[in-house]
Amino acid sequence: MDIKIPTVAALAAEGKVPEILFWVGCAGSFDERAKKITKSFVKILHKAGVSFAVLGSEESCTGDPAKRSGNEFLFQMQALANIEVMNAYQVMRIVTTCPHCFNTLKNEYPSLGGNYEVMHHTTFINTLIKEERFTISGSEYKGKRITYHDPCYLGRANQVYEAPRELIQKLDAELVEMKNCKSKGLCCGAGGAQMFKEPEKGNKDINIERTEQALETKPEIIAAGCPFCNTMMTDGLKNKEQENKVLVQDIAELISNAEDL
Repeated sequence: MDIKIPTVAALAAEGKVPEILFWVGCAGSFDERAKKITKSFVKILHKAGVSFAVLGSEESCTGDPAKRSGNEFLFQMQALANIEVMNAYQVMRIVTTCPHCFNTLKNEYPSLGGNYEVMHHTTFINTLIKEERFTISGSEYKGKRITYHDPCYLGRANQVYEAPRELIQKLDAELVEMKNCKSKGLCCGAGGAQMFKEPEKGNKDINIERTEQALETKPEIIAAGCPFCNTMMTDGLKNKEQENKVLVQDIAELISNAEDL
């Protein structure tokens, strides 16, 4: 399916304003695995008839990794550059597939002059279904055992627990919870800019611990809502030599596959 994705600049030139700005994020733009999540979400937006646009080359990193690793100066430079662009286009609503971008845009941009309604893609998809703009049939995943990993910046940082789970249940799948879930969730090991470095010496890598918890539920699929979590859980499965038996998929991919988009 060929879907033409407009930029906010192109729509502005025509005097049009999109319903939402899709914030793609660095992972969704450049990481080969995360690009598949981006494509799945775009297919859902297209199917639901949502008017959306991206910033394209005008989008730059939100500054989350810089801030988490202690470089506040760089964070503010990156944030202010993005805010200037978005305010110039009078952006009101943002949806993103990355909880790191979601948390930063929602909670840290307002103090710098960036005030927007920010939603994670699982919440937005769930809203589309409730508004009957999009329907899903669960035949593809009916009865499959799916465990869901709560991304830190979606769950514990912003209390978004139910939307991803409601979507899994709408697929008629069997949702099985890990022993650490929701407010007691465990990090995948990528947060705090740890994604971009090797971990400090210890007894066990965090992602291995989390993967072991996931495998205890005997899942067929580990569902995630974050491109970083997706990478860390996939690496964990490779460590356990389970990558050919258990899939790691984003919620958007599950829904896109269920609808054969």
